[in-house]
Amino acid sequence: MSQIFASIITIGDELLIGQVIDTNSAFIAQELNKIGIAVKHRLAVGDNWDDIWNALDETSKHADIILITGGLGPTADDITKPLLCKYFGGNMILHEPTLQHVTHIFEQILKRPMIDRNRKQAEVPDVCTVLKNEKGTAPGMLFEKNGKIFIAMAGVPHEMKWIMTNHVIQLIPQKFTTNIIEHRTLLTAGIGESFLAELIQEWELQLPSFIKLAYLPNYGMVRLRLTATGFNKEDLLTQLNKEFIQLQQLVKEYLVINEDLSMELVVSNLLKKHKKTLATAESCTGGYIASLITTHAGASSIFTGSIVCYDNRIKTEMLGVSNEILTTVGAVSKETVELMALNIIKLMNTDYSIAVSGIMGPGGATNEKLVGFVWIAVASRERTISQSYNFRFDRSRNIQLTTVNALNMLRKLILESTN
Repeated sequence: MSQIFASIITIGDELLIGQVIDTNSAFIAQELNKIGIAVKHRLAVGDNWDDIWNALDETSKHADIILITGGLGPTADDITKPLLCKYFGGNMILHEPTLQHVTHIFEQILKRPMIDRNRKQAEVPDVCTVLKNEKGTAPGMLFEKNGKIFIAMAGVPHEMKWIMTNHVIQLIPQKFTTNIIEHRTLLTAGIGESFLAELIQEWELQLPSFIKLAYLPNYGMVRLRLTATGFNKEDLLTQLNKEFIQLQQLVKEYLVINEDLSMELVVSNLLKKHKKTLATAESCTGGYIASLITTHAGASSIFTGSIVCYDNRIKTEMLGVSNEILTTVGAVSKETVELMALNIIKLMNTDYSIAVSGIMGPGGATNEKLVGFVWIAVASRERTISQSYNFRFDRSRNIQLTTVNALNMLRKLILESTN
């Protein structure tokens, strides 16, 4: 039994000039992975007839499934549908169920008249199977050629996702026998990628051929992902789980969680588990830590609020940092962040706090405190821990690294105080 491969083609000039970020490919790849389909290529092309045609030719040489997004709209630059019609040797016809759907959207939902341009959305090649798009006007289209399938979907992300989850994922197992792909992922912090590789080198070398290890570094953290591919699920899972347990033992000093979770979600889950609350006092991160925490549903049960004390006056008036401290040791100091952390707990009546102050750059540095110099404090009602860091990267990366390290410090404090 051979591996089934897919290729993804995303169409649009806006993707090539960076005006729009391609999130479609990532979603499609994740969904395919769940059903055992490996992505062979991801290709972005502009709204150019020859480029799209050549992309279809090239990807179909290497893949069994070709998934296409974009270029199905009603404007002149949307050329995917007529191109597919010619590529597969068809003729355009009016698809009555799609016409009824489009008419309903315009006349009943949008309360706008149908024009010829909208009516054309219901035209499809007569050689395709139409996949209804409940979330928009451009239907999906399934073509088959030489034992391979081609599926075109709208480029609008929420429309593509609906067609993908409600049609494509159901269709593929009907056309192909897929293998099994299983992942195990853990998160580490406090160790760089190269040092981590040295630590687990001997174990990595003895991995069986059907299990691959991937290093996924990102802002002070490294995810390690084991991927097993095969056809006997029981044997595959037995070996994969055995290797994953060994990996966790090897990296236990740096292990954050043995799941594929973000650092803020790990901390949020810990707070929920122990029914504790958090507040933040943020200077250099400008509320970014609070933003990450509140991105996830249920944050109201663990997060009370934040003070973004960017100006020193706010540190003094709201967080009790005296002018004497600010003039002697400065805003970026152990004394300042510890007072911020302690007083935000009192002010917000929480169990834990995070406080940060630093120089994110590109300006603001001194001879003693360079760009990327940060003080972080985390506190409970009983204990305060502070630590300085020297990141010295660009502004965005310094903010990210400050946030990750602050959350990791809090994670450790919660574990210490609840065990």
